[in-house]
Amino acid sequence: MSTEPSPNNRRLVLFPLPFQGHINPMLQLANILHTKGFKITIIHTDFNIPNQTNYRQFTFKSISDGLSKTMADNVNLDTVSSVINFMNKSYIPSFRNCLATLLEQEPVACLISDALWHFTQSVADSLKLPRIILRTSNMSCMLVYAAFPVLDEKSYFKTTIQEEPIKDLAPMTTRDIVKIMNGDFEEGKLELISSMIKETKAALGIIWNTFKELEEPEFLAISESFQVPSFPIGPFHKYFTASSSSLLEQDRSYMLWLDRQPISSVLYVSFGSVVHMGKSEFTNMAWGLANSKQRFLWVVRPASVSDSEWLESLPTGFMEEVGERGCIIKWAPQQEVLAHQAIGGFWTHNGWNSTLESICEGVPMICSPCAYDQPINARYVTDVWRIGVMLDNMSEREEIERAIKRVIIDKEGIEMRQRSKSLQKKVNLSLEKGGSANQSLDSLVDYLFSL
Repeated sequence: MSTEPSPNNRRLVLFPLPFQGHINPMLQLANILHTKGFKITIIHTDFNIPNQTNYRQFTFKSISDGLSKTMADNVNLDTVSSVINFMNKSYIPSFRNCLATLLEQEPVACLISDALWHFTQSVADSLKLPRIILRTSNMSCMLVYAAFPVLDEKSYFKTTIQEEPIKDLAPMTTRDIVKIMNGDFEEGKLELISSMIKETKAALGIIWNTFKELEEPEFLAISESFQVPSFPIGPFHKYFTASSSSLLEQDRSYMLWLDRQPISSVLYVSFGSVVHMGKSEFTNMAWGLANSKQRFLWVVRPASVSDSEWLESLPTGFMEEVGERGCIIKWAPQQEVLAHQAIGGFWTHNGWNSTLESICEGVPMICSPCAYDQPINARYVTDVWRIGVMLDNMSEREEIERAIKRVIIDKEGIEMRQRSKSLQKKVNLSLEKGGSANQSLDSLVDYLFSL
């Protein structure tokens, strides 16, 4: 067990990637470490500045914006990989200057950066500062990413084979691997992942927003392959009440409606803070929801549908058909929604934060992954943990309707819900004193004091 440090002990510098799905877990980690007595400085970019209102206990330092006119002229802003690759080059001087200034003011025990900020390893080395990385996805994803050179060599990223298991990478299929790239192969994704893997292996440790019981074989494989200490201390959000670092304004108008619905009867639909979709896909979603005759709470972000401010693309007659069965809002406090007794399923893009939050509340999933880690998470949800169904084809309304019924009302859905509740219990046990996540956190604190 760790000795509880004094409140004014050692300073840690944390550097989140400036996207909602990365900012949230980094700030949650900062909170966890602050409760262990560490002083926290957050270095952040001028792009997607984190909401600092609820974090008065931290020091925030801004560095100059890498999203300059140069970037707008030379980088495809629709390609996340290109944006991150550009930022990994453009932020080097300002980040190094900021970190060097902090070190002149007081000692810093360790830099904790998002794994995708791979340039920070060379900066930390030049300043003789220990660097640990936060990986905001899960261990399964990291193992798949580490296999990219072999997958590329065997042309899996460009295969036309629709669905074939990949030897030595179970449960992944050829379809999943192609979907990870999602047409982004030429835009630097392979370069980004390769750099991230290389500099992760050079770090002094990896902090994971997952727990050992969920990914025990993967934990052993990571320990063997990366040979740096791993600390699976998640789920981060379970250490504190619902997230307070959202970049989007949350709409609470849904609660009165949700409170009136029967237990486990409502499908919650949300594709996160980044995903965009075309009008035809949106229309098929709408009619799939309507034709299923099931209750639903649907998050539709403003401007997330092509050529629409918000709900202009809803098909004629949809609202009349749905009536009181459906509720559409702009954004929601997701953890609170998933914890509500009325929620019976979650239709998700399977970003890791969303997937983990669903597991924590014992809610089965409909999986519609887009790219990056999402196809990996979805495959584990459906084939390993068996707490969800895959819905890759958004062009068939009948398939959407069938998937909704499978999760909400069919016997299969009841069984998935039972398995989800079993995983939920494992989450709670891992966080208790003596549990695996609790022990990992103690080990992380001891390790930070040893650096």
